[in-house]
Amino acid sequence: MEFDINQLMRESIKVAKQARLHNNHPFGAILVNQNGEILLKAENTVETDHDVTSHAEKNLVSMATKKYNPEFLSNCILISSAEPCPMCSGAIYWSNIGTVIYGLSEQSLYEISDPNNKNSLILPCRTVFNSGTRVIKVIGPILEEEAREPHLNFWKFV
Repeated sequence: MEFDINQLMRESIKVAKQARLHNNHPFGAILVNQNGEILLKAENTVETDHDVTSHAEKNLVSMATKKYNPEFLSNCILISSAEPCPMCSGAIYWSNIGTVIYGLSEQSLYEISDPNNKNSLILPCRTVFNSGTRVIKVIGPILEEEAREPHLNFWKFV
């Protein structure tokens, strides 16, 4: 890759911080082309949409598949502030997006958001993608400490 992945990850983290400011869960995602140009941004809108499926990555995939064809998306990169959940991983797979880069790992997220494992669905995105017949390149976690920031003091648990 001929562009600064860290700079783009910081952009997705900035989108996650915006989601939190909008009273949503602190997740953000961006779509970039093969040259690293930002095409789309999406934040989590679970609370404002009153829809538990309104994760940042799924919102981004919905926007991307309406705007771009599968062949174009196969050369695109989805950069997420956190590792995509199983639902979002499925959406990414079906969209034909070719690469995923994430900041905060699933394991680290659950350490912050669900330390007692009362509501966790432990299924890493690599496992979801490896269950398919098409290869999706995955890079992550990267800048994990920075990606952790929007989550600090956000999650409430018993």
